Amino acid sequence: MTDHAFENTYDLSDDQLTKLDEAEEKMLRNNLGRAEEILLEMLEEDSECIPVLNNLAHLYGRHFSDFEKAVELYDKVLALEPDNAWARDARRRYMRYVGRD
Repeated sequence: MTDHAFENTYDLSDDQLTKLDEAEEKMLRNNLGRAEEILLEMLEEDSECIPVLNNLAHLYGRHFSDFEKAVELYDKVLALEPDNAWARDARRRYMRYVGRD
């Protein structure tokens, strides 16, 4: 298993971890289209992967200003993991932009 600076809470495979790292790197380098492609491909493989859902929601909300899509993805995260404080806080932030409170 590859060494990572964080705990692999969701038991992601090395391939998933590598792809997540790649998507996050693409976001940092403003290659947003490629980051989206990677995350969507990952979501096709596992539609309930919380780290992928969170990253994709972040991409849509922060970088694409697609607040409806971000909220939709955070809703899915919270349906799977109701105690996910990060998703709950981010969802609340974007809810203000879509007129839902």
